Amino acid sequence: MKKDFDKWNIRKKETNSDNDYLPLYHRRQIRWCRLGVNVGYEQDGTGKDFSRPVLILKGFSRHVCLVVPLTTSEKKNPYHVSVGKIDGKNAFTIISQIRLIDTKRLDQHIATLDKKLFELIQKAVKDML
Repeated sequence: MKKDFDKWNIRKKETNSDNDYLPLYHRRQIRWCRLGVNVGYEQDGTGKDFSRPVLILKGFSRHVCLVVPLTTSEKKNPYHVSVGKIDGKNAFTIISQIRLIDTKRLDQHIATLDKKLFELIQKAVKDML
C-alpha cells in the first residue's frame, strides 16, 4: 500500500499552525490523535485526519505527552495488551509503538481507562523497557 505523505503534510501544517488549540487532557484517557503518515512500520493514522485512538500514559506539560497507539488487530505477543471494547470494537495497545507527541495532535476524548487496567499497561511498558 502506497502512503500519501503529501496529503498528510498539508494536514500536519494545519495542525501545527493552530496556536489557539491547547486541549486539556489526563492520563488514562483514550483520545483520537492525528498520528499522520509515518515511515515503514511505524503506526499510521487513518482517514482524512490521519487519526487513530491513543492511550495517554503520561503528561509532561500542556504541550507534550506520552501516548501509546491502539489497534483492533489482535496479536499474541507481550507488546499488544487488550483494553477491552472502545467505540464498540475490541482494542489493543501497541506498547512497542510508544511515542511522545505534541498535544496539538490530540482530538476528541473517547473513553477513560479503568485504573487497574491502566496499571497493567504501565507494567507492560516498564517490562518492555
